[in-house]
Amino acid sequence: MSSKDWIEKDYYAVLGVQKAASADEIKKAYRKLARESHPDHNAGDPKAEERFKAVSEAYSVLGDEARRREYDEMRSLFGSGAFRRNARGGQPFDVSDLFGGTAGGDQRFGGAGFQDLFSSIFSGSGGAAPRGPARGRDIEAEVALDFDDAVRGVTLPLTLRAPGVCDTCHGSGAKPGTQPRACPVCHGAGVTTRNQGSFSFSEPCRSCQGVGTLVDEKCPECQGTGGVTKTRTLNVRFPAGVADGQRIRLAGRGEPGERGGPAGDLFVHVKVRPDDLFGRTGDDLTLTVPITFAEAVLGTDLRVPTFDGAVTLRVPPGTPSGRVLRARGKGVARKDGRAGDLLVTLDLVVPAALSEEARAALETFAAQSSPAAREHLDARVRRVS
Repeated sequence: MSSKDWIEKDYYAVLGVQKAASADEIKKAYRKLARESHPDHNAGDPKAEERFKAVSEAYSVLGDEARRREYDEMRSLFGSGAFRRNARGGQPFDVSDLFGGTAGGDQRFGGAGFQDLFSSIFSGSGGAAPRGPARGRDIEAEVALDFDDAVRGVTLPLTLRAPGVCDTCHGSGAKPGTQPRACPVCHGAGVTTRNQGSFSFSEPCRSCQGVGTLVDEKCPECQGTGGVTKTRTLNVRFPAGVADGQRIRLAGRGEPGERGGPAGDLFVHVKVRPDDLFGRTGDDLTLTVPITFAEAVLGTDLRVPTFDGAVTLRVPPGTPSGRVLRARGKGVARKDGRAGDLLVTLDLVVPAALSEEARAALETFAAQSSPAAREHLDARVRRVS
């Protein structure tokens, strides 16, 4: 959706509401028209589809308070006749002329493109605003944690090399004992105003690059920039239960702001190294424990490790391989103070070799045991044979 659309299209008329309509009235009108023209209710009707698109476009502007205000301001400005004649009072020109022309801009506006002109009219969205205090940039870092540190929580030193305020000039960019002076061109405002016929608009001062001050004697440490790359160490607390891929935000620990602005944030990306025993699913820890055939058939008590000691789990007689036993509260700590569970998967181990006595005993057992139920498989074998 272009600025040209905002000037040429009457979104209030599209929705059938007055310009003074409330937000609720606009929403109600949109819902009614969207239902009536929705493609699902008008299959094969291209006019209904176009109507639905127009209604949706209108609501995307009028349904947003900030966009509606900008739309009203633009329509009011162009509707007042302020742009109906060129700077010399000549012939009227069409709105589309404002958006046309070459990449070099419209010569009626001193070579400035319409978008540049529009930005100067609606200050705050363009680059003509004075450069006051600016927030520092955010910093990204990555830390690899051991599995148990991620589960328990840990505080680790984090060393960063990032831009910081110059300690020699304290960010002014001027040599110690001197001070920056106000720019004589913009008088410290950071912007200058140019007149183009009946129009005037502002742009960043070219003399001071929009800063508003000039440095005659530059700081020997930062060469007048006010900032240097520093190495600093922070102690970062990783809470218990931090997960692989999680991002931790440390407010105000990023790059310092310009001209007294607030510092940015530091975002630490966590990578958790795998453990040789435990796995993790959400707040639950996972563990695989091997058991013998006799333990699965007769049942047994298993002693398994956790992150705060050991627990004993009862394996009932006749337990199949793959059965999962649960030790409640032995998983990862949650923010509410509770913890997940430890999920123990039983893995039946088949011996690769047997003694003569064990083989004889197993053959006796097999002779006295019923075969596994495979009737459903036998039926399919007979059908395909």
